[in-house]
Order: sequence, then C-alpha cells, then structure tokens
Amino acid sequence: MTAVHGLGRRARSPQDTGTEPADTPPAARTAADAGPLTVRLIDAADRARLAGLPDRARELLARAGHETAADAVRGAAQLVIGQLALQDGPAADAREVLLLAAELLGPVDGRRALVAGLAAMEAAWATGDAAACREALDHAREQPEPDQRLAAFRAGMSSVMDGRLDRGRHQLREAATAAGTPDGPEALLRAGGAALVAGDLVAACRANSRALAVARARGPRVLVAQALERLAYGELRAGRHARARAHAEDGLRTALGTGQRNLAAHHHAILALVASVEGSRAAVAEHASAAESVAAPHGLAQAATLSQWARARADLAHGRLPEAAARLGPLVGAGPRRGHFAVRMLAVPCFVEAAARTGQEDAARAAVTEFARWAAQGADPQAPAQLARCRALLTGPEACEPLFATALAHHDQHTGDFERGRTQLLYGTWLRRQRRPGEARGRLRDALVSFERGGAHGWAAQTRAELRATGDAGQERPYGELALLTPQQLRIARCVAEGATNREVALRLSVSPRTVDHHLRNVFAALGVRSRVELSRWLDRAEKTTADP
Repeated sequence: MTAVHGLGRRARSPQDTGTEPADTPPAARTAADAGPLTVRLIDAADRARLAGLPDRARELLARAGHETAADAVRGAAQLVIGQLALQDGPAADAREVLLLAAELLGPVDGRRALVAGLAAMEAAWATGDAAACREALDHAREQPEPDQRLAAFRAGMSSVMDGRLDRGRHQLREAATAAGTPDGPEALLRAGGAALVAGDLVAACRANSRALAVARARGPRVLVAQALERLAYGELRAGRHARARAHAEDGLRTALGTGQRNLAAHHHAILALVASVEGSRAAVAEHASAAESVAAPHGLAQAATLSQWARARADLAHGRLPEAAARLGPLVGAGPRRGHFAVRMLAVPCFVEAAARTGQEDAARAAVTEFARWAAQGADPQAPAQLARCRALLTGPEACEPLFATALAHHDQHTGDFERGRTQLLYGTWLRRQRRPGEARGRLRDALVSFERGGAHGWAAQTRAELRATGDAGQERPYGELALLTPQQLRIARCVAEGATNREVALRLSVSPRTVDHHLRNVFAALGVRSRVELSRWLDRAEKTTADP
C-alpha cells in the first residue's frame, strides 16, 4: 500500500489537456501575457498528468518557462514535476521536489502547499524512510486543515511514524470514516489508506472499492490504477487472493497505460505474492523480477520488500527452507538491509517458519519478540493466530499443542483459508513427527481443504505429500515409471533432483538425514542410477512421459 495524499485538483475531462495554449501563435506571446500563459501551461500540464498523459504534461511544462516566475508559479510547476516523478521516477527525488513545492507555495497557496506536503510523504513512504515521512508531515502540518478527517489522517500518520501505533490506529480509524460519505476519489483513497494502516481491512476494501467506482465514473484517470492497487493490497491482506489477482492485473494494465511505472511495480509485487500462494514459481519469478527492475533504480523499498517476501514464500511452498530463511532474515532483522517498515512485520511468520525448521532458533525468537509487540497493537487481524503458531514452532512438545490450538481458535474468528491451512499443515506435520499419524491425517486433511478452497495449489501439493507420509491410503500413488518408487522415495528423489543435499531434504520433509540416506540408496538401486545427476535426468524423463496423454 502506498500512502495517499488526495487533494489534487480533478481534470475537467480526460481529453481536456490544455491544448489551447499550444495553438497560440508565437507572435501573440508578448511580454505582457507571458505570466498568464505560463500559468495556463502549468495548469494544462497538471490536467494532462491527471488524464494519464505524462509525456504531454512534460512537454507543456518545458514550454511554460516557469524558472524565472514568481514563487507561486514556480511552486505550482514544481508540484506537477514532483507528482510526475512520483508516478515514474526515483521516489527520493520526487520527495525533494515536492518539499520544495510546499516551501514555495506555503505563503501564497495553502491548499496546494498541503497537497505538496502530503505527496512528499507518499514519496517518502515508498522509499521506506520513516524520518522523511515525519519531515513531510511536518510540512503538511504547517498548512490549515480543511476538515476534521484530514486532520485525523495527518495526526494518525504522525503517530504511526513516531512508533505510537495504538494512538495512530484510533486516529486513522477516525479518518477512515470518510468511506461512508459521497466524497471524491482522493478523499476515499485517503480513507482507504488510513484503514489499511490501522488494520481495518473491511473498511479499507470498502473505501477503496468506492474510490475505484467514483474514479472510473468521474475521473481523474490516474486514480483508477491507484484505487486498484489499494484494493488489491487490501484483498491480499484479507486472504482473498483470487480477487487480489483480478484487481492487480487490471491495475497493472491501467498503470502502464497512464505512465505510472512506480505504481505498476507495486502491482507486479502484489501479483508475485498471489502467485506464491497459488503455487506458480514461474509467475512469482516473472512478477518479482518486473517489480524489482523498477524498484531498484527508483528506490521503491515497499515494492522491493513485497517482491522478496513473495520469492521467500514460494520457497516455503516448495520446501526450500534455507533459501526462504536467507531471503527473509535481512528483511525482518535490524540493519541497513531491513525491509519496509509497513511490510516487514507481515513477513515475520514466514521467516520464523523457515528459521525454526533450519536450526536458526535464536534469530526466530528475536523476530517473534518484536512481532508480539506489533501484534498486540492490533495492526493485522491474522497476527494473533500467526503469533501463536510461531511460538508453537519454537517451544517444546508439552507447550506446542496448546499453542497450535490457540492459533486455530484465533483463525476461527476471521476469514482467510490460506493462513488457517498453513497452521493446520504445520500442526499435522508436528503430529506426524510425534508418531501420531491418525491425528496428523485429520489436521492435514483440513489443511488440504483450506488450500484447495483458496487456490493455494503449491501448498496443497505439500500437504498431500505429508498425508502420504502418514500412510494415508486415500492419497494418489505414483504411476507409470514413477510407480517403481514409493511415495516417500519419490518425495526424496524430487528434492534431490532440485539440488538439495541430504540434510536439506531432511529439513524439508521433517525426517532424519539417516532416513534420507536409507531411502536414497534404495532409490538408486531400484532405478539403476549411480549419481544424483542421473537421478535428476531419469526423474525428468519419467515425469514428462507420465504427463503425456
């Protein structure tokens, strides 16, 4: 989610891009009317930007000759330049331009100065710079407050940036009441953004859905892609992944069509996260790479953090625990490589799962300690269940089962099949390792239903493999040439074919390295292969043959 400023003037229509000044004969441009012409060109550039025509906007600005104009005129030009850079350019540069615009406009145009200050906060938010967010909010605070809801939004964001999440959430909930009024799309987007930060996903989706409808009906066009991004992110947070994908795909097309590459990077990151649930590693890689190709040069820390989280969750879905822990460790920890402040806590449960199962208990416990403080402030409805699940992974056998039960009780209070399925899968895996296969099968079957209902195909495949390991006769056995192997041998062979060591296979499948070694020797003997390379080639050929009709 990107922060929302939302006080910009609306374009009169998508076609009204200020072409009248372009038709003015050069001879008519006297010194006497150069000032008014400059103003008209800047206004036309802003309308072109709002209509999704950034190249036209830049062309008009280049002709405006605003560099030597009065502060009010230069400030208006810098505001448009900064907003264009925020749509497609380095976010840190956009922030500096917008702060300059706020300084120039402050004494003469308080409304536009407020727009510039809030847009500067949006740019700082994209970079993940909390201190810069506070600075931009201080600029915005110098201007008069048009209404109580905007005052609540500014106060709430300031509290969040200062680490006072409880206070900030209450203020942002007040700001989110704008969702129930017939405001324009800017105010509705601001309300939706406030609700997302406050953790009220129902209000967030409602406000952003309304903003989308209003922007489509009345414009401006650039806000359609923004509304789709807020809505997709809210649906993602709420666990409605198919809806999130539909909105993000629509938003990606719209963002690219209106010259908003920075926003397109966010849509790609959301699609990567959806793909990490649905099980397509190729789609995760494609969308994450697309997001990162813009996020890196433009300094979009939020999009970069989301894309790395998506890659790590795909690793988890396919049992690549060390890789997932390596990706997420820097994001959730301290130091210069830490992830975006609004995203990093959301990724902690994935890190804890990977770290706890790869022998990195100390790092996992440190992450859980911080996550517990965050969860206690009500920042996300799924956090209490996730916290109990994380603690279950880090405790002894006696305390583990009650913590899993607590997690499931929390899941019962909220929607979200995917997170519930993950808890059931981990619980079932733990029961199997405790040599309680009958109970494990019950939990794993519940997990399978949750994953299949939510379209989490990769996670469903992992659950079926766990069910086979419990001896569940209802699970499909290998066929064709693959029938030469038992289900457990096939699982081990597939892991080895992906390049995993025996120890890594043991971690993925929750068995001992000795068990892996035993099964692997039997696999080599059954297939007549003599190396891991030969095994990989045999498995690739056998699975292609089996897949053919």
